[in-house]
Amino acid sequence: MLEALKEKVFQANLDLVKHGLVLFTWGNASAIDRESGWVVIKPSGIAYEKMRAEDMVVVDLEGNVVEGKWKPSSDTPTHLVLYQSFTDIASVVHTHSTYATAWAQAGRDIQNIGTTHADYFHQAIPCTRDMTRAEVQGEYEKETGNVIVARFSGMNPNHTPGVLVKNHGPFAWGKDPVDAVHNAVVLEQVARMAYIAFEIHPGLTMNPFLIEKHFNRKHGRNAYYGQ
Repeated sequence: MLEALKEKVFQANLDLVKHGLVLFTWGNASAIDRESGWVVIKPSGIAYEKMRAEDMVVVDLEGNVVEGKWKPSSDTPTHLVLYQSFTDIASVVHTHSTYATAWAQAGRDIQNIGTTHADYFHQAIPCTRDMTRAEVQGEYEKETGNVIVARFSGMNPNHTPGVLVKNHGPFAWGKDPVDAVHNAVVLEQVARMAYIAFEIHPGLTMNPFLIEKHFNRKHGRNAYYGQ
């Protein structure tokens, strides 16, 4: 069942390790088959070096296991909320990468202050609000998804494909697992560069027309970057 998608999700999880975004089991990747509405996700707490494509777990959008011998990632409810709310995305990744997580722990948006950021993320990479006691003590992982969705009110998740969950870490998404991992890698690098830049010049800003130029040359109606 969904064997090709399992292979892609398995590889995406390995790529998170390869790119230095994950230590131990601190992360997960998933993808959705929009036709069936089923999601393939990493099993919970399984070491990456021992994992195989056949270990990936298939769940429905309610979180029920459709196929798989392991429990799905504990972050599965967050992924499911994102798939239900951001209907254009097809893959989600979550990491605890160092710099992005540092910004999340500080509760700070990553402002768009450079062309690298603008090439991938139209706006500041937003950080969510504090979660309430009821949210944390209730359906915590599902509520994590809900606070992400709330933070994107008035924003286009296709144009800013990542978020920082306050005191937790980053989530990124994309049109497929390769794209989602790519966005997670860029998010971490942008977080690192922004940290260094603000250390050099705390009051720095960026011209909004330069943001628009760089974003639109890759993603706008008349995009011309690449082949």
